[in-house]
Amino acid sequence: MDPKVAAAVAAAEAAGPQNGGNVRIDSWIWSVRLVKTRSLGAAACKGGHVRVNGERVKPAHAVRVGDEVRLRHDGRERIVVVTRLIRKRVGAPVAAQCYIDNSPPPPPREAVAPAGIRDRGAGRPTKRDRRELERLRGLAGPGGGLGKPRP
Repeated sequence: MDPKVAAAVAAAEAAGPQNGGNVRIDSWIWSVRLVKTRSLGAAACKGGHVRVNGERVKPAHAVRVGDEVRLRHDGRERIVVVTRLIRKRVGAPVAAQCYIDNSPPPPPREAVAPAGIRDRGAGRPTKRDRRELERLRGLAGPGGGLGKPRP
């Protein structure tokens, strides 16, 4: 094993709970880098986006090794099985060793087409451009958003 990785694994062990201690679910999903901040983890729990073994949980729920954690975040569902408990945030290679990822693969980037991106330097969109974008997005206002037909 690489010495840097070995040192990081030792740091992760030190970041874990002492002698069978508990780790909060919001803290754990933040520590293993499933969410960017702990407050986002707590908000996901409060919003019902985190399930442990099929049950919705509060942010203070204690997680154990072997638990299945389902997290809906950023438009996709992550399904992970806990293999190691840590409290402190660690590097991505070490964090990946703390769970087994059973998530479905993310959708391909081509499937999510960006709508309404203008070329750089094209200037401000005209009213006609705005109406065409609204028509494409399905956001046309009352009357179809078309105004009078052009001859």
